[in-house]
Amino acid sequence: MSLQEQVKEIKQSFRQLMDGATAQSMRDKGVQYKLNWGASIPMLREKAEELGKNYQLAIALWKEDVRECKILATMLMPPDEVLPEVIDIWMEQMPSQEMAEQASFNLFQHLPFAPAKAYEWMASDKELYQLCGFLVITRLFMNGQEPNERGINEYIDQLEVALQGPSLAVRKAALQSVQRFSDLGLVYERLAQSALKRANLDIL
Repeated sequence: MSLQEQVKEIKQSFRQLMDGATAQSMRDKGVQYKLNWGASIPMLREKAEELGKNYQLAIALWKEDVRECKILATMLMPPDEVLPEVIDIWMEQMPSQEMAEQASFNLFQHLPFAPAKAYEWMASDKELYQLCGFLVITRLFMNGQEPNERGINEYIDQLEVALQGPSLAVRKAALQSVQRFSDLGLVYERLAQSALKRANLDIL
């Protein structure tokens, strides 16, 4: 079966997963795709398991302006095969907060160059980039990855900026990240408390 045929077949399979209420609720929140079947994430995860990791298919699915295709692309992309340049293109085309969350969870946190991208995105002036940056760094901290001294300083700087920034989604992701940062040990906890104090937040 050719790649085009495979993409067509996958798109047709979404009809069975359709959830009109979910799709409508997303449209009401201003999330616009050319097509949105409202399929649930567990259903898409099942589909991804059935298909297996596939670089070419992930690339082809991401190009479709269909919510389910893009989410599936983040699940099918093999993290060890994808180049930073491809991730940069996907970031430029990131359509929504939901997609940023899905891409960070399904793919970005597993990239061999995840830490470098997380720091780069946290320092961006674009909301979805910042969101991905904090979501990815949270997962890295959760997996016990400790930043070096330069990483710590950079993270604390971006954290303070984000906590006082205008985006609620970014602030929430930043707060989650600082809780995971604190879990890395006593030194980290103290650094986090100082940063939160400077941002007039006392939550730890």
